[in-house]
Formats: sequence, C-alpha cells, structure tokens
Amino acid sequence: MRWKKTITMVEAHAEGEVGRIVTSGVIDIPGNTMLEKMNYINEVDDSLRRFLVFEPRGYAQMSTNLIFDAPNKEADIGFLILQGDKAHAMSGSNSICLVTVLLETGMIEMKEPETIVTIDTPAGLVRASAECNNGKCERVTLDMTTSYADQLDAIIEVEGLGAVSVDIAFGGIFYALIDPAQFDLKILPENARQLVDIGTRIHKAVNSQLDIKHPELEDLKGISYTMFVGHDDDGVMKGATILPPGRIDRSPCGTGNSARLAVMEARGQVKVGQSLKARSIIDSEFQVEIVAKKTIAGKSGILPRVSGRGWIHGIHQVGVDPSDPYPLGFKVSDCWGDAFDLLS
Repeated sequence: MRWKKTITMVEAHAEGEVGRIVTSGVIDIPGNTMLEKMNYINEVDDSLRRFLVFEPRGYAQMSTNLIFDAPNKEADIGFLILQGDKAHAMSGSNSICLVTVLLETGMIEMKEPETIVTIDTPAGLVRASAECNNGKCERVTLDMTTSYADQLDAIIEVEGLGAVSVDIAFGGIFYALIDPAQFDLKILPENARQLVDIGTRIHKAVNSQLDIKHPELEDLKGISYTMFVGHDDDGVMKGATILPPGRIDRSPCGTGNSARLAVMEARGQVKVGQSLKARSIIDSEFQVEIVAKKTIAGKSGILPRVSGRGWIHGIHQVGVDPSDPYPLGFKVSDCWGDAFDLLS
C-alpha cells in the first residue's frame, strides 16, 4: 500500500443521521474564523470535501465533519460540516455526533454526570451539555445560535408545481419550511422519493426567486435545505429535511427544528420554555424548546435548545493511491439523485 494521503474518522450517528468525525490527517484549513474556513472550502478549494464525501470514500447519506483548534478562544473545538453540495455552517445532528465522539474517545475529558463542550461554528458559538454515565455520552443538549423567522407565507413559482407557499427561517442555516398537505402528502418513508423530488424543485425556486441573507453574517445567504413540516396522528411534530443531492435527513434535524420553532413562535404557536418532541421520517426523536427570545439586528428571534442521542458505530480510515483514477471521487445519479446543479 502506498497512499499519499491518509485520513482517519470515527463514525457516529445521531438518531439515525450519520456524521463522521475526522480525527487525524487534516491539520487545518486557511481562515481566521470558522466562517472564513467554510468559505475557503466553498469558494477556493473544495478538493478535501470531494475526497471525503464523494464515492468511493463517502456516500450520499452522510456528513463528514472537520475539527480544528477553535479560532474563538471561548470555544473548546472548531467544527465544519462537509456534505454533498458544500460545507455548511451548522448542524444539530452532526454536533451531537461530534460531542459523542470527542467524549467517548477521550479527545476531550469526560466528566460525569455532565460535560460542557463549547463549539465554534461558522454560525456562531454553540454550547453542548452532555449527560454522561459510566463512560457513555447518553444525551447531548445543544444551546443553538439565535434563530429567526425571515419570511412567512412567501409564494414562489415552482416548475411543475405552480404557486407554492413556504416559510423562510434561520436556524443556524436557512430553511424553506413547507407544509406537505399542499401536495396531499404525509411525511412517511414510502413517500420519501416524492418528498425529495418536490423539496428539490422548491429549493431551486426559492434561491432563484427570493433574497435571503443573514443580517449580521453576510456570507450566510440563500437556503441550505428545504424541510417538510407536519404532525403525526398523536400530535408530535414531524419533519423531513431534504438535503442536496436529493435525500432525507434520517434525524429529526436540529437546525431545521430551530428554524421551525422560530416560525412557530412568530405565529404564537409555542411559548418560551415549552418542551416539544420532534420526530423524523424514521420516527427517531429530538426534544426541542425555546430557551428565550432574542433580537438579532432588529429582528425578533429566539434561542432554541435541541436534545438528542448519538452512538459511535465504527472507525474508518481512507486514503488515495497515486495511481487511483478517482482521487477526488465521483457521483452517479442512482445514489446521488438528479439535483446535480445543487452540487458544487
């Protein structure tokens, strides 16, 4: 074996959503802040993302996460999420995977019954509180960045669908939130392909028709994902986040539910301190709540809290032989969907 690059990852999932944590082989990415590091990957050189995320070393239904010494000295760790289309600013499920891996591998000392880990993300600082018992990180609770409702009941024209109503909200990244009843659909595994198709069309239309940008972090603009929002028969919140290149988040989605809570608060549908369950398409659950209201650049917003569980399920080492014809990987639409124009 004659690899010219070797990267080791610990693999974990948070309520079903896979988030691999790179633990060796990546020293740093240029940039003085996590936002600058994210922009370097997205705008200057994304070869590392493609190497880790595309086949044969990666696959569509997962994220790969980079960790660094935190540029913000108030934080314990810096964190970037790599996915099929680009690097993203924040992810709740991946943050749960991150904290679980850091503590259970000893990269950060586990303190029982609670360990606090502060994460430096491109969207801001996230405080994680881990419930720990007998060497196991049993649950991670995230105090997320300020979230807010940006546009309620926005109407867009979508190819093949006509006029569609969406809510635009920020939960660490921007979302278009969609009521699937507009399409006579429920959030069920057997409807996954239809939800992905519709969500992908709406994603394209939203970013081409609406002006969406963060009021303080000017490099955060446009929606990252769409999310279908509804309820199960027992009244529990149900959601399905559609991620490029065309697949559904297996977890209930931390940033998506932060955005959803912001919209619900703006409509008077939830109160500060009210604890709710958020359920995924595979029926895994997060606990979510609003900790407080907060103003962001004159806009009314909230501080969301998201709680879920993570499990380590493997250790993975990848490399590239100098003669490998696919050093940066490849993607084929049978697995990666047909939304290639959403992939960079």
